[in-house]
Amino acid sequence: MTAANKTGRVWKFGDNIDTDVLAPGPYMKSPLVDLAKHCLEAVEPRFAKEMKPGDIVVGGRNFGMGSSREQAVMALRELGAGAVVAPSFAGIFYRNALNLGLLALVCPEAGKIRADSVLAVDAARAELRDIETGKTYACEPLPAHLLQMIADGGLLPHLEKKLKVQRSKEAQA
Repeated sequence: MTAANKTGRVWKFGDNIDTDVLAPGPYMKSPLVDLAKHCLEAVEPRFAKEMKPGDIVVGGRNFGMGSSREQAVMALRELGAGAVVAPSFAGIFYRNALNLGLLALVCPEAGKIRADSVLAVDAARAELRDIETGKTYACEPLPAHLLQMIADGGLLPHLEKKLKVQRSKEAQA
């Protein structure tokens, strides 16, 4: 699947989920795989144990508030989150998500999405669809260059890819 198309089970959370529950402080010096095992355990102890690759995290307003720790996004990626959807994100979390290749979509109607439903995410169309009910939810569209950056795995892999292409063109000239 591309960054634009994902399907997964919904894990639903409320407003003001902060980076301290996404990447708990006591585990910050642990390897990422161990830190991820504690992601969101303070609000949903089953999350890290039961989340499957491709599952969708649906949050409330101000998702990812708090410190600028990029490990919050890294833990979600380590667990295989297909996307994070919320009516609003903390600015630093949102930018970290995009920079680290995690699809983050602003969806004003995220609160209407049912926990445990299965969503099809089409980022190119800025749309979510509940597989069972067929209900669709509009998201704020991401520019094509950001969708490509996410598909490439984040900012650094995206820049490495562009540099490689540039060097190849220069070598051929």
